[in-house]
Amino acid sequence: MIRVKEKQKKIRSSLSTPAFSDFYAEHKNIIKEGLIALLICAVGDLIAGIILGKMTFFLETFPGLLVVIPGAIGMRGNIFGSFASRLSTSLHIGLISPQFEFSQDLNNNIFSSFVLTLVLSIFLGVVAKIFCILLNSPSMDIIDFILICTIAGLISNLIMLPITMFVSFKSFEHGWDPDNITSPIIAAFGDLFTLPAIIISTFILKAIDVDVFVKYTVLVAILIAVFVSFVYCYRLSDETRTILKQSTPILLLCSFLGGSAGGILNNSVETLLTNPSLLTLIPLFSGESGSLISILGARLSSGLHSGLIEPLKKPVGEALNNFAICYILAIIVFPLIGILAESSSLMFGTVGIGFNNIIPISTISGLILVTIMVILVYYVSTVSYNRNLDPDNIVIPISTSVTDSISSLILISVSLLILGLLI
Repeated sequence: MIRVKEKQKKIRSSLSTPAFSDFYAEHKNIIKEGLIALLICAVGDLIAGIILGKMTFFLETFPGLLVVIPGAIGMRGNIFGSFASRLSTSLHIGLISPQFEFSQDLNNNIFSSFVLTLVLSIFLGVVAKIFCILLNSPSMDIIDFILICTIAGLISNLIMLPITMFVSFKSFEHGWDPDNITSPIIAAFGDLFTLPAIIISTFILKAIDVDVFVKYTVLVAILIAVFVSFVYCYRLSDETRTILKQSTPILLLCSFLGGSAGGILNNSVETLLTNPSLLTLIPLFSGESGSLISILGARLSSGLHSGLIEPLKKPVGEALNNFAICYILAIIVFPLIGILAESSSLMFGTVGIGFNNIIPISTISGLILVTIMVILVYYVSTVSYNRNLDPDNIVIPISTSVTDSISSLILISVSLLILGLLI
């Protein structure tokens, strides 16, 4: 009897082990590329987190600024993640050459991304003010919100457009799949440059705030320039018109969601300011979550375009494989970013909450988030594809914005739950 049980046990183990090893052997390059990209992203997010942890002066001087930050970070990922995804698809199907040769297709994508950033920056400033009013939080004037967001958006544009093209083209040229590389790296650079851009924009605002006439003149000039650019881009070509028509409503919704995430954080500002390691964890958690979901979204989009994934009501085959890859990366990445956040707090002598708290907070929050998002991303991808909408313009903006929004809620809720249980 014992021998039979032992034999059965051996049979089960021999069946289960090759199943995972076969899966890993088939997808190890995807996992390796995704993990490398996420680790690079983590470095950028860590620097952003350290900057945010040291921004208490700016958060106190410019009330309501924290409402802007998640939306601004998310907007960079949405716009340039979509830009990178469109470049990836065009590279895969041969519409764009990876040799930095400017073409009408590439120029249309560049100009559309530039205009979308400025339009969304203005909208984000308005949304931030609305959320401050609704939540009865102290805040700046709406003009200050718009100027900070737009100036920061312009600075980010000048940096992110060439970086996105360079990463997309070079990854493709070296035989790496841009779907696994570009979104996390672009998100990392977006997170890294967004906060300094916001800080620079506050100094510029201070410089022009000495004269009310100058301040209003700058605002009017920006509004006119953005409106004219949007109309010109809309009329430029069928491709730019399609990008603007499909992207603008989605990105407006995403900016609203980003503002809601900022509102959640702003309501918890006292808890965050007294626990700087949580403040450091926010860009890390939001950035890694958005990058991980962006990888999934980009891979589903390319899979739908190439026919590897069928837009069915129930995910099967390659779609499920992508879900599994997402979970494998999540199990590795989320404990790691908790360790990074707490380690940086110890390194810079700020108040931490302990590794025994921050690792469970990061890991549990991450797994809850991934479980929600893999389902959402799949159905957004398939529904948009079945309705003849380009998933490259739809999936990443929606998925990263929802991720930014609910990641703040999940992270704060799990943090309060775990820390509360220990009090």
